[in-house]
Amino acid sequence: MLDIASLSELLNQPRKIVITTHHKPDGDAMGSSLGLYNYLVQQGHHAIVIAPTDYPEFLWWMPGNEEVIIYTEKTETAARLIAEAEIIFCLDFNHLSRINQMGELVGESSAVKVMIDHHLEPQDFDDYRYWNINACATAQLVYSFIVEELKHPELVNADVATCLYTGIMTDSASFRLPNTTAAVHRIVANLIDAGAVNWRIHELVYSNAPENRLRFLGYCLSNKLEILREYNTALISVTKEELKKYESNTGDTEGIVNYALSITGIRLAAFIVERTDMVKLSLRSTGEFPANEICKRYFNGGGHRNAAGGQSGRSLEETIQQFKQILPEYKTLLIQ
Repeated sequence: MLDIASLSELLNQPRKIVITTHHKPDGDAMGSSLGLYNYLVQQGHHAIVIAPTDYPEFLWWMPGNEEVIIYTEKTETAARLIAEAEIIFCLDFNHLSRINQMGELVGESSAVKVMIDHHLEPQDFDDYRYWNINACATAQLVYSFIVEELKHPELVNADVATCLYTGIMTDSASFRLPNTTAAVHRIVANLIDAGAVNWRIHELVYSNAPENRLRFLGYCLSNKLEILREYNTALISVTKEELKKYESNTGDTEGIVNYALSITGIRLAAFIVERTDMVKLSLRSTGEFPANEICKRYFNGGGHRNAAGGQSGRSLEETIQQFKQILPEYKTLLIQ
């Protein structure tokens, strides 16, 4: 493992740098990646963000987004850049399987690999690790990495601040989760001082939806919401046909699970959606309930205690039934 002095020395002259994040990137994934990108280009580095897949349109406005390469759309270009990279920053993921086909390319690369992440159980593929499971967002860690580790607070300009604010805001559920500590709010205050326009960022992310997305949300809440009162659990499930009917795009299902969790008395909420190749699950919980444990044990996934995800090779109906059959095991935790 490199120490911070050695990494700082590497970054003292322009390098070919690739920044990547997990597939189907969310606000924290793209916010942390573009925040780091906007920091590195100020120092003359030849940096590029490569996303394994596409990501929601409501994130396209962030500074530097126009330079992002999507691997599935420009595979040869992305592969060449990874092969040529001297440093690869791996943000908001800690296992190479999370970047799909890119995982093999990154794993085989001779570049110095830097992991910045807040998820459990990291894989040992990195040369330098800035990792804290108590951080509310990877964007929070990127801020600390720039300011505290690399000692460059003056390079947190408006573009860097805007991206990092977006990452922290989205991964903290607009500053509502328990790990949104006083320290996080102090970082956010610094980002606003540096030029992040907080109200505008919130508007661009949360008040920028196409009509179909709102109609789809209404349909889910009116027709697909199931309450399992015995277990203080709420469930929303969606078929491929329903996604197609509402012309659902990447990101349109994001956040729907939180509406289920907002119901009085609900401790666990699940959003289960049928995709082309598999069934995806998104779990949210309150308090000490371990949503990540369910995803890890039963659905080949993981995440944080109160926010986790998984997948299933079974049919949608079979996956729903499996989820329901698991609940009695956790009844004591769900009803306490």
